[in-house]
Amino acid sequence: MIRIELENRSGVAVDEGGAATLSREVLAAEGIEEGDLGIAFATPSEMRQLKARHLGIDEPTDVLSFPLDGREELPDGLPRQLGDVVLCPQVVGVEWRAPLIHGLLHLLGYDHGPDMARRESELL
Repeated sequence: MIRIELENRSGVAVDEGGAATLSREVLAAEGIEEGDLGIAFATPSEMRQLKARHLGIDEPTDVLSFPLDGREELPDGLPRQLGDVVLCPQVVGVEWRAPLIHGLLHLLGYDHGPDMARRESELL
C-alpha cells in the first residue's frame, strides 16, 4: 500500500484527493505498490526559497522533488521511503497533473530527457 502524507500550505484550494489518486496510479504503473510519499502544496515564496536553497536558482517553480530511497530493492518488510513532491498551485495553475507526474518520476530516478518525456506522455 502507498501511504501518502499530504499537506496544503499554499493558501488556495487544491484537489488533494485527486493528487493522491493520481500519485497512486503513477506509482503503480511504475511497479511501486508499497511505500511512503509526501505531497506538499506550497506558496510561491516557499517554492522560491526551496529552489534557491537546493538548486541555487532564485525563482519560484512549479514542482520540486526530494527523493529518498529511489528504485533500489529494500529488505522484505521495510517500506520504501519514496520522498516528497512539492507543488505550487499558483505557479502550476489549473493543470496540476503533468507537474505532479513529472515530480513523481523524478522521485523514481528519471532525469530530464526523452525517456522521461515519453513516460510522462504515456501517464497523462
